[in-house]
Amino acid sequence: MKYVVILGDGMSDEPIEKLGGKTPLEYANTPVMDELAGKGEVGMVQNVPAGMAPGSDVANLSVLGYDPHACYTGRSPLEALSIGIQMEQSDVAFRCNLVTLTEEEPYEEKTIIDHSSGEISTADADILMDAIRNAFDDDTFRFYTGTSYRHIMIWKHGKVVPLAPPHDHLTQVIGPWLPQEPKLREFMEKSYEILNNHPLNLQRAAQGKNKANSLWYWGAGTRPSLRNFGDKTGRKGAMISAVDLLKGIAVGSGMKVYPVEGATGSIDTNFEGKAQAAVDALLRDGCDFAYIHVEAPDEMAHQGLLEEKITSIEYLDRRLIAPVKQALEKAGEDFRMLILPDHPNPLKYRTHTADPVPYVLYDSRYQRRAAGHYNEKEAAASGIFIPEGYTLLQKFLEE
Repeated sequence: MKYVVILGDGMSDEPIEKLGGKTPLEYANTPVMDELAGKGEVGMVQNVPAGMAPGSDVANLSVLGYDPHACYTGRSPLEALSIGIQMEQSDVAFRCNLVTLTEEEPYEEKTIIDHSSGEISTADADILMDAIRNAFDDDTFRFYTGTSYRHIMIWKHGKVVPLAPPHDHLTQVIGPWLPQEPKLREFMEKSYEILNNHPLNLQRAAQGKNKANSLWYWGAGTRPSLRNFGDKTGRKGAMISAVDLLKGIAVGSGMKVYPVEGATGSIDTNFEGKAQAAVDALLRDGCDFAYIHVEAPDEMAHQGLLEEKITSIEYLDRRLIAPVKQALEKAGEDFRMLILPDHPNPLKYRTHTADPVPYVLYDSRYQRRAAGHYNEKEAAASGIFIPEGYTLLQKFLEE
């Protein structure tokens, strides 16, 4: 038996008037997901526990069968794992986005325009992070390049402090959301002085691109400790994702990370390459379990792009789910497939909510024959609700 989880990050949404009262998932043309919904089980699951912030960190841990209340120590430590940072017990990791701020006002009066600096390339970001390292690195603070706009700072003997995710405050004046910790605020203000007129940013502006002109701290946490996925489930697991967070969860839990050329974490990601990586893991390399994470719907929602969010869902269906399903069927493998988002990302908010999300669980051996559609409305109407998201994996793995 092979097991495949396909995670469309932020795919769930709320009804949109422009779509005739449908959600993007309901509106999108998704014949493969609809087929699986008609032959499998559709329901709702609560991946974000009560009292916890609705982040991809908490929600993906739930989908992978980890109780976030028991194991979560912060987002950035998981991302640190993915890029090989060795944390000590007293270290604190911080995510530091490269963001785009307005330029005219004093720092605290600036507005945040873009949490991703136009989805800056990793190559460009590394040039800017070199300037940050040259200015700030010492025995206490170390800066590391991650992927695209997502980077890490380690504070030796640091402290975890409350911080605001930048994607939660797009178009807002940043003053109320700046860190209360003086050193972090100092770094952010000085980073603007370093980055805004950096030659690369001047070149980006001349090309009509957003400048990556400030650091933004969030997601602080201490060294994580996750039980080995194989020991927990008895399955050999593979992770396919462009995002450092998911690769970090995989490293921390002993899953094998499959890099995919052209995997970007956005709508231009290599969907076919991700599908092939999962097929290789399952059929060539002896893995029992593959987790395929696609960031594109979430990123499009953060940017407020309705048509692109719909397109990303259609790409997921046609360019990823379909070829994985076909390859397993052609190989004569029995398989179970679980398709779901981690959390909603409604376009009207452009950030995550903690609401339940729809799932479809399909087993190639037992297929009912019924008309079905995979979306929020039909999943809610099924009456099936799993209140603790981390328990869904065990149900999925039961044969």
